[in-house]
Order: sequence, then structure tokens, then C-alpha cells
Amino acid sequence: MSILAQLELAKPFVVCVRVRRVCPNMPMSLRLRSLLLLVVFVAVATPAQQNVPRPPQVPDDGKMHIDVVVTPKSGVPVEGLKQQDFTLLDNNSAVPIAGFQVFTGRQASLEIVVVLDAVNVGDLGVNVQHEAIDRFLRTEGGRLPYPVAIAGFTEGGLEIVGNFSLDGNSLASALDKYRAGTRAVGAASGRNGADERWLLSQNALRALVASVAPHHRRKIILWVSPGWSELPGLSAQIGDKQQQQLFGDVVSMSTQFAKARVTLYSIDPVGAAESAATYAYYQQFLDPVTKLSQVDVADLGLPVLAIQSGGLALHSSNDIAQSLQQCVLDALPFYEIAFDAAAAGHPNEFHRLEVQLKTQGLTARTRQGYYAQPAPRK
Repeated sequence: MSILAQLELAKPFVVCVRVRRVCPNMPMSLRLRSLLLLVVFVAVATPAQQNVPRPPQVPDDGKMHIDVVVTPKSGVPVEGLKQQDFTLLDNNSAVPIAGFQVFTGRQASLEIVVVLDAVNVGDLGVNVQHEAIDRFLRTEGGRLPYPVAIAGFTEGGLEIVGNFSLDGNSLASALDKYRAGTRAVGAASGRNGADERWLLSQNALRALVASVAPHHRRKIILWVSPGWSELPGLSAQIGDKQQQQLFGDVVSMSTQFAKARVTLYSIDPVGAAESAATYAYYQQFLDPVTKLSQVDVADLGLPVLAIQSGGLALHSSNDIAQSLQQCVLDALPFYEIAFDAAAAGHPNEFHRLEVQLKTQGLTARTRQGYYAQPAPRK
């Protein structure tokens, strides 16, 4: 069974991901193969604080839906725009807008998942995350504007600590009872530890996106983490088969995000202390991969995936609670645009998306593109 098929069997928000350790003496080609063959195990747990009914599944209308946030050069997102204010470009060609909706205020069709990452940070960092998320949940007396769920990510997998709720105090109480524990993988040194953290993080993100995918509304994932190691230089050491697998992983991750209508936000808890070199490194990979020869392990890095999904990568503040609030404020208002995706001339053909606006001084931010497939043969 394929990995995506396994993920589709997952019950919402009950995900555990485990993987065997990678032997440090294993040849590089086999080690990477072990990394890229993702093994996902899903277990059942009891949901908590689920006082917000989830929307029903809706049939696939065959169209692609993108969520667009419009901002000035500085300030909060702009509302009040009409469909005629937007022009959608697919590979630089204007395409008809087949559907258009505006979402504002607390009634918006929006869900938020906050992830506490205990795999890619040290024990002190976990405590800092915990306190900051607690403060975020208790803002405005614990009255959350949109349904929020809290997830904990450890070596044992991804666990939902508190399911979707508008009661921030209740979610904070559930978080207080949660203990992420020590990170056995994080304590490992050298390439072996980085390999395992990379693989666990990829699996956890895929599983989380799969679990929120069935419901027709926008999903915001706020992942508090410095990001998993991009393993610089690794791609230069892999063979053709592993490169093809890596390219397939990039395509499938992008497609999974697009179908689930997920926008990812990366919040680095290290904040201003992060080295300029780390920040500069991931910036090299912000352009989407359009062909096999371009692919690199860094294309699946947390900040890269966030920006390509239409979200933000925040790294310049040590105030995690404020960064979480900034992401929520950035998410609304937003505009949903539906269009007919193009049929490709060959498999995994990348199509770049751009939204242009009539009003000067405004910028539209959405996912950077999608991978189109050839039309089915009749």
C-alpha cells in the first residue's frame, strides 16, 4: 500500500509515526533510501475538548481551490475586494475564475492547528514553546476567534493534545497535562540524528495534513520549530533512483497541501538568535522545483514548505506567543478562488500561479503553484 493510501486510512487527529533507526555505517544510497521509504503507523486515541462540530465532507467538484491573502506593504490583510479586482495567471496566462468567496471575521471557514515540536528542539526549547502556546491560548480570556487544535510532536509521533475548540482555557489545561518528554532522536549527534529528525518530521507533517484534508475549509498549521535539518550537500551524493524518489516526494507533498487547502506557517523559537547563515541557506530553495535536476533535500524544509504554501516563515522574534498571534491575524480576511486546473503534457508538470490585483500597492499571497498531470485516457 502506498504511503498516501495509508494516510487516507488515518482517523482524524490520531496519528503516531515511528521509524527504525538508520545505521550510521550504512552506505549513503541505502541510508537515503531508508529515509525516503516512509513507514507510517496510525493508532487510536481519545479526542479532547471537541466542542466545535467539524464541517461535513463535501464531494470533489473537480476544481482547484486556492486561498488568497491580500496585504499592503505593511499592515493587516485587506478586505472588501470583489472578484473583478483579481486576475489569476497560470503559467503567465490568465484563466477564468470559476468560483469566488470572501471570508472575514469570526464566522470564517477556518481551522488552526498549533504544533509543539519536541523533536527538533532541546528540552529547554520545549518548555519555552509550552509556555508561549499557553499564553497564546489564554489571550482575550481564552476566547479563541477560530477553532484551534493543539498537537505534540515527539519521537513517538504526532499526538493531538486538544482537539478543535474555541475554548482556549480548556486547551491550555490539556496542554498543561501533556508531557512531551525527552527527545531521544534530538539527543543523537551527527548525520544519523539529523537523518532521523528529517524523516520523522516529514512523516508527521504528511500525516497531519492527511488528517485535516477531508473537510472543506481552509486549514492553518502553525508549526513552532527551528525546522528539521535540511542536510546540506546530501543531494549531491544520491543516485538517479533516489533523486527520482525525492522529486516524487516534493510533488506529492505539494499536491497533498493543495488538495487539503493547507497553509503552513513556520515559527522559529530560536528567534533573533538564529544565525544569518541558516536563514540565508533556506532562502536558496524558495523557488518551486520545476524539474528533476533541480531537486534537493532542502526543498522539503519547513520554512520552504511554509512560504510555498502561501504562509510565512517567522524567525526574527523570541516572542513565540506574539508570532502565533501574528500568524492568526495574517490569515484573515482571505479570498477563496476556484479554477479549472490545466491538463499537463507530461506527468508532474509544474504550473506557476500568480494573482494580480487592480489596486496599486497591494500584494496577493497564495500558494506558488501546483503539479499538473496528463488528462486520463478515454
